[in-house]
Amino acid sequence: MTSRYDNRSAAINENPLYRSLLRKRGIKFIRQFKTPSLHFPTDREMGAIKEVDYTWKMGDRFFKLANKYYGDSTLWWIVAWYNQTPTESSVSVGQLIQIPLPLDAVMPIFMRGS
Repeated sequence: MTSRYDNRSAAINENPLYRSLLRKRGIKFIRQFKTPSLHFPTDREMGAIKEVDYTWKMGDRFFKLANKYYGDSTLWWIVAWYNQTPTESSVSVGQLIQIPLPLDAVMPIFMRGS
């Protein structure tokens, strides 16, 4: 299954501010993933995406929806990002959200340019 870390470039953080922490841990640098640029689908790309309407219920979580629709709870961020809701607290009970499908069409669109 595709991870949000696939095809991500990494940087070596050798910032002087971290020197004492790095020395205490016995390491020379910190490898960090660069922040990706996620892109919302264009009108043309939206043609490849099917949306499943879902009414938010008490106890719902993005990771549960990702597991149900994608078979992988770690893809929770797709549902959150597609609905422009960074956390579950941004969604109200009874609110309609969309689950973008199929995953094979969704992932390349979201990850282009990252």
